[in-house]
Amino acid sequence: MRIVIATGNPHKVDEIRAVLAPMGFTVVALPELGRPVPAEPDEPGVTFEENARIKARYYAAALGEAVLADDSGLEVDALQGAPGVHSAYWAGTAGSRAERDARNNAKLVESMRGVPAHRRQARFVCTMCVATPDGAVLVETRGEFEGVISDEPRGGHGFGYDPHLFLPDRGVSSAELPPDEKNEVSHRGRAVRRLAYLITHKRIEW
Repeated sequence: MRIVIATGNPHKVDEIRAVLAPMGFTVVALPELGRPVPAEPDEPGVTFEENARIKARYYAAALGEAVLADDSGLEVDALQGAPGVHSAYWAGTAGSRAERDARNNAKLVESMRGVPAHRRQARFVCTMCVATPDGAVLVETRGEFEGVISDEPRGGHGFGYDPHLFLPDRGVSSAELPPDEKNEVSHRGRAVRRLAYLITHKRIEW
């Protein structure tokens, strides 16, 4: 079954494809469509679920086929859930993805200054939605990945806030996990495996 992924982020595409391709799904990212793609829509939702739904419906209507969209980010308990749905642009929209990531991580470290170890719980959240061109939502899922915020970045894998989410039970950061191992336990891996399970076991077709 063909699934169009509503993202141009190669890291997300790789993580989703690594789970779905072995299950027989053909995963196509927006830049791979070979035709004009509309600009990203505004995402005014206050939850990850709302924003994933907005993107999925928007791109499905624009492209005329079913689309999978995700919305993901970091929730930090000591910051009342921030950066949350603003994770990607928490420290501003200017610059490349790498530059935004660097600013976001610097803001995270500064925001957590003085927070004791026992109050540093945080999690990555990923929600996914598949919608059709008529606006119907076929399936939605959510995955979470728990850890604690570390001041010092560790690891060279992943992207975004990965170097600062430390996993006490494994003794490594999210960015120190090899890609295959990360896909087994990450928020995105959990959400996409749940999505594949619902599609296949409920025989959802488009």
